[in-house]
Amino acid sequence: MKHTYTLSAKTTFKVRFNECDPLGIVWHGNYAKYFEEGRESFCQEHGLNYLNLYNKGFSTPLIHMASDFKRPIRYRDAVVIETLFRKTDAAKIMFDYILRKEIGDETICTGSTTQVFVENGSLSLLMVAPEVFVNWKKNAEAR
Repeated sequence: MKHTYTLSAKTTFKVRFNECDPLGIVWHGNYAKYFEEGRESFCQEHGLNYLNLYNKGFSTPLIHMASDFKRPIRYRDAVVIETLFRKTDAAKIMFDYILRKEIGDETICTGSTTQVFVENGSLSLLMVAPEVFVNWKKNAEAR
């Protein structure tokens, strides 16, 4: 399935010692943290502020995460995370990720996450995106 992307962001990090298993390879569970780092970078660059959403009465829990591992990464490897905002009319925030080695541009991992909107307190699922998010999308995509 081909997706439409309107916005993206890139950030770079170096693999830390505590992220590696006894074989010196990054443990697979750390990729969730890397995806989060990509989302944080994206949100900062494009003005999607989770705290602002929260203050307006909404939270955005993660309901799905997937990853496809292509190559291992090791301690001190420099990695570029490209975070792509997947365009959708659904009341969801969807991101795709491409992790590459900084030197050589080799793809390490691809992945995706999906978040939904819930009301703070009751945690009731919203079937329509809140106005604050709809407005953000319009403004961000217009840039």
